[in-house]
Amino acid sequence: MQTGKLLAAKSKNTYLLKLVGDVRLTLCCTLDQLFEQVFADKEIESIVIDLSQADNLDSTTLGLLAKIAVKASVAGLNQPSIISSNSDITLLLESMGFRQYFIIMDQPVTTPEELREVAQLAGSEEHIRTQVLDAHRTLMSMNEHNKEAFKSVVQALEDCPHPSSI
Repeated sequence: MQTGKLLAAKSKNTYLLKLVGDVRLTLCCTLDQLFEQVFADKEIESIVIDLSQADNLDSTTLGLLAKIAVKASVAGLNQPSIISSNSDITLLLESMGFRQYFIIMDQPVTTPEELREVAQLAGSEEHIRTQVLDAHRTLMSMNEHNKEAFKSVVQALEDCPHPSSI
């Protein structure tokens, strides 16, 4: 399985983010920083997340993606789209309730803009812990199934007084 990486491009008023390989919490600081930049760009109207080359998404990544839908709604953007041609990834998204918040497509979109790889950012243990906790809280807010599934993870993170004990 390929180590996860992020590719990004802006095409007119659409931001395209492509997740490739095994995308895990090690990219949470990078994703969070990227989302801050996207939502600060007043020209952006739509966000497309391409998962067609993603092999795996951990729950932190799913939580960060869910945050996009929430922020897009608050910002008055179009409903975000996810491209997923991998049936396992699509099933995972649907089981987590993503169809309620995203337009999920199985056909990739093409863009004349060239995707560029986004450099991975490092974060402190406390920052990563905060990102993981926030991502899981967002997943829990999506539906009752997720609330039950991630209750113990959130509780463990909330009870953890020192990041080094994670």
